Amino acid sequence: MAPTAAPAPLPLPRRPPAEERSAGDAGATGDAGAADDAVRRWYENELGWATAPGPPVRLVTGLRFDVLDVPRGAGAAALRRLGPASPVALHGDRVRLLVAAGSAEELPGLLEWLEWGSLPLDLRALGAGGDITAPTPDSAPTAAPVSTPAAVGSQGAAVWLRPPVPGSEVESSLPTLSALGGGGGAPDLVRLVETVATECHRVRLRRAAAQPLAFS
Repeated sequence: MAPTAAPAPLPLPRRPPAEERSAGDAGATGDAGAADDAVRRWYENELGWATAPGPPVRLVTGLRFDVLDVPRGAGAAALRRLGPASPVALHGDRVRLLVAAGSAEELPGLLEWLEWGSLPLDLRALGAGGDITAPTPDSAPTAAPVSTPAAVGSQGAAVWLRPPVPGSEVESSLPTLSALGGGGGAPDLVRLVETVATECHRVRLRRAAAQPLAFS
């Protein structure tokens, strides 16, 4: 099999200049609360997604979607397997791939079937009972000034690489097992998992090669 090209690097999360962070500190608490409320309303009203109680705003998994949580390098490779409408988020050095609800339960068996089950992979799935930090959508209204950390985002903050589209059903764009061999527009979950598992294994091998040898 011909080697695949190295995935393009993902963008680093945005970090505001130091003077902007300092200027917004005084009113950050109240502004952050107002911004959280606006973001929560946006997800619940515009997308119909459930959110978990309490700050920060978190999106509940297992209802409308599940999430594959993978390292940045594996996430970059996965973007080639996904359609432009499939939502993808970045949080620190982790990429969150939204997949069809129920996929988290299927992942262990799918990895076994793909012969990845015996290897430790930096790959996990979030389904029923889980949640993820909600990226601040660019189109969400907010009462906070744009210079505050809540509005601008900070290093390690969750951001959308491919944001969800208000007014559309997210389910039709999510990777699913039923897409295998089918004629629908949803991406194939099997090929997506094979891609991210391969990249996770490569990341593990590179990390192992970089470790110094231990002598007893």
